[in-house]
Amino acid sequence: MKVLANDGISKSGIKALEKGGFEVITTKVAQEQVANYINEHKVSVILVRSATKVRKDIIDNCPSLKIIGRGGVGMDNIDVEYARSKGLHVINTPASSSESVAELVFAHLFTGVRFLQDSNRNMPLEGDSNFDGLKKAYANGIELRGKTLGIIGFGRIGQAVAKMALGLGMKVIAADKFVDNAEVKVDFYNGQFINVAFETEPMEDVFKHADFITLHVPAQEGYVIGKEEFLQMKDGVGIVNCARGGVIDEVALIEALDSEKVLFAGLDVFENEPTPEIQILMHPKISLTPHIGAATLEAQDRIGTELAEQVISLLKSEKV
Repeated sequence: MKVLANDGISKSGIKALEKGGFEVITTKVAQEQVANYINEHKVSVILVRSATKVRKDIIDNCPSLKIIGRGGVGMDNIDVEYARSKGLHVINTPASSSESVAELVFAHLFTGVRFLQDSNRNMPLEGDSNFDGLKKAYANGIELRGKTLGIIGFGRIGQAVAKMALGLGMKVIAADKFVDNAEVKVDFYNGQFINVAFETEPMEDVFKHADFITLHVPAQEGYVIGKEEFLQMKDGVGIVNCARGGVIDEVALIEALDSEKVLFAGLDVFENEPTPEIQILMHPKISLTPHIGAATLEAQDRIGTELAEQVISLLKSEKV
């Protein structure tokens, strides 16, 4: 059987699939040619990340397709329910990239509180001519330790963020429509650990009390944070979005940054991907990454291996 990994797959994933008797194709097929390619090569499994979309047209027109796999958590680029209604299996890897995304959240938080995004732009330009001026400009950083981190969305990634925040000595509060309480296990290098119990709070309370806010929610209709939500927040709050573009109103965010309601923002995802608005890209108070939350070598290894294990388990057990 053939597997098309259209958005790439780790070497460990390829090795596991080939060991299981599958032919792995890593040719990047243009979106409009995916259905034709699947039919021409009689592909049984398509594996995607965030770039390739598997919609109704592909599902309806590719009779050889048995499994659609998403390397990562969110599956908004796949018509999941429709595919399942047609007898296809849709799988993902919800746990594989949680730690990687959480670490990027803190990369943005540390960047924001120490002005690294702006310093890294200006040091190459003025570091030799205006060193003392830049030193003064970036001398009012703040510490994360002792501050309150508000987590909107307290699933696997939100809880991974909470672990790191606790390790830094932060207070953590969380809001989630579907999670009332959770116990987070914080592991230490020598085998010791602590369990910390959380009860989620109304989102309005998180907005009111958090010094920093990070979002970990799926794509949805409407904004989670817009103009009204910014007004509920503390002055000088920091905002990080490593979840999905479109959950923050970027126009309202720019206004909040310019009015100093928001101290800084860290964005890994954008309303208009892959062409973010120039006002976002050029803003001196926004730390930017190009949707790389899950893009660590370790996470990609875990994702590839986990996808391979699921595919092999499904097809070899003759469940499809």
